[in-house]
Amino acid sequence: MSVFKVASRYAKSLIDLSLEQESLDAVKADIEGVIAIIKSNTELQAVLNNPIIKTDKKLAILKALFQGKIRPEILEFFNIMVRKGRAELVYATALEFVREYNEVKGIVHAEVVSASPLSEANLQALKEQIAAQINAQVILANKVDKSLIGGFVVKVGDKQIDASIQGKLNKLERHFENQGV
Repeated sequence: MSVFKVASRYAKSLIDLSLEQESLDAVKADIEGVIAIIKSNTELQAVLNNPIIKTDKKLAILKALFQGKIRPEILEFFNIMVRKGRAELVYATALEFVREYNEVKGIVHAEVVSASPLSEANLQALKEQIAAQINAQVILANKVDKSLIGGFVVKVGDKQIDASIQGKLNKLERHFENQGV
């Protein structure tokens, strides 16, 4: 079974547990903290991924890092994963939890790439338009790509809308090539 499938199943279990305990938002906040710590600590990643390091050592490290900083049920959940020999999936499960949380809450991440930073007013207007189109709450990130001549490219999930000058020029070029010009 793929790492993604296993992490997804663990994340779904944690989602179900937090829904049952009516603590979904609090668990998500703690999980985001766990993600930040693991992402920034390559040694911790190496320890969790190393099958030679004993389970007790991994459990002690997780306890030292997270006890008192995250909800006890999350720490116990990670302890169960480690005892089952799935320590390498703690980070992937945390990431998958956030993805599934967003799905449960109807939150979609979108990205707009533009030649220069968009104003807050433009970002808010674009965010509202996307939200109205897909009927979901949108978290919009703006990235700058100086290679764009003008306009922007919006990415929502696996869909992309290219409203850039470069995109229009490329489309025009393909049209002329198809016409044999």
